[in-house]
Amino acid sequence: MWVVVDRLTKSAHFIPMRVRGSVDHLADLYIRDVVRLHGVPVTIVSDRDPRFTARLWQSLQSALGTKLTFSTAYHPQTDGQSERTIQILKDMLRGCVLDFSGTWERHLPLVEFAYNNSFQSSIGMAPFEALYGRPCRSPVCWAEVGDAPLLGPELVRETTEKVELIRRRLVTAQSRQKSYADRRRRPLAFEVGDHVFLKISPRRGLMRFGKSGKLSPRFIGPFEILERIGEVAYRLALPPQLSGVHDVFHVSMLRKYEPDPS
Repeated sequence: MWVVVDRLTKSAHFIPMRVRGSVDHLADLYIRDVVRLHGVPVTIVSDRDPRFTARLWQSLQSALGTKLTFSTAYHPQTDGQSERTIQILKDMLRGCVLDFSGTWERHLPLVEFAYNNSFQSSIGMAPFEALYGRPCRSPVCWAEVGDAPLLGPELVRETTEKVELIRRRLVTAQSRQKSYADRRRRPLAFEVGDHVFLKISPRRGLMRFGKSGKLSPRFIGPFEILERIGEVAYRLALPPQLSGVHDVFHVSMLRKYEPDPS
């Protein structure tokens, strides 16, 4: 599934797609579900999925005048807003599988509807209202305003019940994610020019060098900070041995270097 979140209004689209879908298919979905409804974005922050780093995708965005920015190496949570939305969505879909019959794809439109009409404390309203400037009229309020439903009464009742149940699942998921984030949040910041140690990662070439064996250090460095990227990432001056490694890292992978005062 592809999750698209607007950074300003927090509105989201949940677009089903195959794990190994082509870049061409991704571009078609992008035009249909994003550009058609909202126009061309100024910037896009995404993870480093091969489809997003493919030349075709980058050429498309360049032609449309959109700037691409990628999440930090080894830490896709750099794009925290999308990451939180994805985790909440997973919890909601698990609930749908348990609560409703059929596959999760069938209920995805209602899940998206419930998400976009739930109150978001960061903007003080629901994403739908932030996007369109008015609250959304939902099946839940049809009877309250006295409108005659255009659909059959059984379908209206069933849809209303599903929306209410999904909303409850959403509240539970949001509460769980907030609790998890609060436990892990820790204030840590560096300045340009500081020197830091970099945590070892076995992925994509970020391995120990210069020393080997079980007793070799878990951190390497120190390396100078060249630039701060956003709120939680930093660009480091890496040595030639790490020339093949992306030079931007999440703060959780860094440890402050304290020089010997002597």
